[in-house]
Amino acid sequence: MPSMNDAALLTPGDYADAVATAVRAAAAYYTDGATPLGDDEYDALLRAVAAYEEAHPGEVLPDSPTGKVAGGAVGGDVPHSVPMLSLDNVFSAEELADWAAGLERRLGRPVAAWCVEPKLDGLAVAARYRAGRLERLITRGDGLAGEDISHAADAVLGLPAALAEPVDVELRGEVLLTREQFEHANEVRTAHGAVPFANPRNGAAGTLRAKDRPYRIELTFFGYGAVGLDEGLTHSALLERLAALGANTAATTAARPARCATLEEARQRIDEIAALRAELPFGIDGVVVKADAAADRQEAGSGSRAPRWAVARKLAAEHKVTRLLDVEWNVGRTGIIAPRAVLEPVVIDGVTVTYATLHNPADITRRGLMLGDRVFVYRAGDVIPRVEAPLVEERTGEERPIVFPEACPRCGDAIDTGEQRWRCARGRNCQAVASVIYAAGRDQLDIEGLGGTRAVQLVESGLVADVADLFSLTREQLLGLERMGDTSTDNLLAAIETARTQPLNRVFCALGVRGTGRTMSRRIAAHFGSMAAIRAADAETLALVDGIGPEKARVVVAELAELAPLLDRLAARGVGTAVSAPQAPAVPGPAGGGPAEERAAEEGAAEEGAAEEGAAQAGPLAGEAVVVTGSMTGVLAALSRNEMNELIERAGGKASSSVSKRTTLLVAGEKAGSKRAKAEELGIRIVTPDDFAVLVADHLPEG
Repeated sequence: MPSMNDAALLTPGDYADAVATAVRAAAAYYTDGATPLGDDEYDALLRAVAAYEEAHPGEVLPDSPTGKVAGGAVGGDVPHSVPMLSLDNVFSAEELADWAAGLERRLGRPVAAWCVEPKLDGLAVAARYRAGRLERLITRGDGLAGEDISHAADAVLGLPAALAEPVDVELRGEVLLTREQFEHANEVRTAHGAVPFANPRNGAAGTLRAKDRPYRIELTFFGYGAVGLDEGLTHSALLERLAALGANTAATTAARPARCATLEEARQRIDEIAALRAELPFGIDGVVVKADAAADRQEAGSGSRAPRWAVARKLAAEHKVTRLLDVEWNVGRTGIIAPRAVLEPVVIDGVTVTYATLHNPADITRRGLMLGDRVFVYRAGDVIPRVEAPLVEERTGEERPIVFPEACPRCGDAIDTGEQRWRCARGRNCQAVASVIYAAGRDQLDIEGLGGTRAVQLVESGLVADVADLFSLTREQLLGLERMGDTSTDNLLAAIETARTQPLNRVFCALGVRGTGRTMSRRIAAHFGSMAAIRAADAETLALVDGIGPEKARVVVAELAELAPLLDRLAARGVGTAVSAPQAPAVPGPAGGGPAEERAAEEGAAEEGAAEEGAAQAGPLAGEAVVVTGSMTGVLAALSRNEMNELIERAGGKASSSVSKRTTLLVAGEKAGSKRAKAEELGIRIVTPDDFAVLVADHLPEG
């Protein structure tokens, strides 16, 4: 296919090839959701074709996708009562302003108001109701006729079988797989021996058309229009009417539609929705701007392909197609052997992506990946890119199987393949340097001066094999190392001594137990109150901790058993022996772990600390679920996000990273963004950093 970077470069032969490619891509995209092109590539291709046709109007091919609904996709055998049109696209604020000015010139007056809503990345459908009951569900097809998919209607959430009123109406909207539904769909498919869906749109299209499957996959409907309701309604009021009838709309999400009095307000809402993109539970590929007033829409009318009163402001694609060049096998700090895809560089949402996660060997097998495959790559916001699925129909026969390692890529030892995530038989001992660096990190033991270079030096010199060895280092040993003078040695020893007294949650986090992190370490420490109680707990007891559950609890118990010698040595050096009052009594499981003296000392200290439990529960944040977002100011500016979470829990609250219906308080700093918008939508109490500092003043760290 010729380059589409400059439409003027198209020759007549290039133009014919571009038309053929666009027609094939549109047919695939609008029927089964599969396409050899990413969104950006397809858009660029259409623009190049349109530019050539504008310059050579006498050479337009009859099968050109320009001016056709859904790019000329194949229709169906059920005629639409009113054509289901596509939308024209704009790709910048300047193009949006030009489009709006053109609409106002056509009207001969300013547009009364705009309605701005997310452009959902799914399949357009029409749902016909008679006397309020769903009779038929139809795809858009070629805009004039679509395919009957009524057999799939009962699996579409948000599309009621009966409306709240017995009206004759045709609801129009988008059916899609949310991110959660997409992940679940692929789990179900692979469990039944089927190939995973390449992307959510492909999954939605395939699911709507499938019949007689031995499994069920749920989808979600979002309404955006209707035929048969009061034609005098503004578009904003129409959306409210759809919701009142019982249909799901985007008003239930953070990207809810908004009525904007001016185009500048509309541009601001576009930016807000674009900023929310990574946090939305579904994919969007743009934001739709519509004339809100019925009179404006009626007077503007529609062309053969699209209405003149609405346009899609397209966003940079989150999905791209590129080639899988290689797979690297990296060993993590706990010995996990993780595959990483090496990709032909591709720009996704403004970021050049050359690597992507592949999760584990079982995931590679499920997805049926091969070296040389053309693959879909996905990236949302700051999320690590991942390979979704190969384009099997694009294979040439030159693709090669991915070779799995037979020995640990780092140390050459055996590999434990007993779980989906493979692990070096030596476990975390395979990556002593990485384990030490992690344990010394700011949010763990916070040992200043122990960075990567120093950790490598300590491990390679034989002085340190694990984190416990740090607490046995002597001044003489450190002075014997290169580039270690009196000052740097004394500073490092002082930092290590300070780390010896770190609270239980930080010591536990420093262990790097699989399935836990900073938040979970705080919950475990708060629940049990001592390392002895944590080690004594069985899987059933650990599963009582909020957010762990039975499966993760078994992993934690196994990890702690493996770490028993390290924990004994840490306890002997006075690390991790501090005790705090547990939030709930820890029910001991089988006895074990650690010296008897340590357990006795900690149990005694726990009795002493029990008196503090009531005070913790009665703190200023008791019963509060708190989320922190944006940049902190004032006395909170010096605290890391982990330290903020620790502050919340010292004050009796529960820290969380995401806003939900369970959230009761949001601390909103500068540039709070989408979390503040969602909190406002849910009616959650919002405070400034300064107000929050006053609220928890008695629990702020000293200094």
